[in-house]
Amino acid sequence: MSGSTIGDHFTITTWGESHGKAIGVVIDGCPSGLSLCEEDIQIYLNRRKPGNSKYSTPRKESDLVEILSGVFNGKTTGTPISLLIKNENQHSSDYNDIALYYRPGHADYTYDAKFGFRDHRGGGRSSARETAGRVAAGAVASIILKQLHIELITYTKSIGTITINYNRFDRDEIMTNLLCMPDAIAAKEATLYLDECIQQKKSSGGMIECIVKGLPVGIGEPVFNKLEAVLAKAIMSIGAVKSFEIGDGIAVAAATAPENNDSFMIRDDIIAKATNHAGGILGGISDGSDLILRCAVKPTPSVSSLQKTITQSKDETEISIRGRHDPIIVPRAVVVVESMTAITLVDMIFSNMHSRMDAIENFYL
Repeated sequence: MSGSTIGDHFTITTWGESHGKAIGVVIDGCPSGLSLCEEDIQIYLNRRKPGNSKYSTPRKESDLVEILSGVFNGKTTGTPISLLIKNENQHSSDYNDIALYYRPGHADYTYDAKFGFRDHRGGGRSSARETAGRVAAGAVASIILKQLHIELITYTKSIGTITINYNRFDRDEIMTNLLCMPDAIAAKEATLYLDECIQQKKSSGGMIECIVKGLPVGIGEPVFNKLEAVLAKAIMSIGAVKSFEIGDGIAVAAATAPENNDSFMIRDDIIAKATNHAGGILGGISDGSDLILRCAVKPTPSVSSLQKTITQSKDETEISIRGRHDPIIVPRAVVVVESMTAITLVDMIFSNMHSRMDAIENFYL
């Protein structure tokens, strides 16, 4: 199985299965001298771990991270960093029936078709549990970005049809309410909506938005490695994500120019834009304004309501999925989107270091 590695200069490889002994990630390309300890990473994993509320799976995992290599005396050594997270609360027997049929909305059929075999215990590699390794690596990337004064603000923009009101935007609310919404009123409305979904044995989708502040001009490679293209690959690699946008996104299809163009101006003696329809990227390269991205997350496909499907022997059947599942993926996925954004930005920043001869001369001479 290929495809578990992403990045060119700051590279991560995730490994492990949902119901295996452990999951984890190997990070290659992290510079030496970065202050790093397990507590730094744990902060991010705690935002993602299950069992924190009735709106996440009741599976109880401490998600305690262990640093196996690449750190000595609290500093990175420049060698590969290996991070381990043990699985402690698997209920594999809940998934015995799944070996015999294909769950709607899951990767059961495609894994069988591709490999001729699949780990049905919680979905194996296709499980959302794989994202714990991404978040652990994202924590390291985020620490690098902080040292470069680059800040990521990521939150739930909408759940179902309930969308935040930017006039009520309160950053503190992101970490305060269970749904990671920066709007207390919208969060309350979404809570009532999700309670209704749970009663009806349904799940809900939603949208996550990420704002990157302080990203310098010039990050991104023209043509195939445009910044938005690389970000799209990273975000779309998250299992439940079904669409990706930069700036005004899909709304540009109904826009006209010059209204959609961002006029240039001088602000504090620096070139800036009067608006930000482009979302901080022009020609595949960061333009110095806030980078704004968002993605749509599908409803959790595992629900207990009756669904039609077929067995491996091609017999039609109806199923009611057992096990422990999130009624909504979005709140726990917020930190996953943030992590994949951070990983991508660090990789692209490192790539940018050889773009100009004068920068190379300044570094080496």
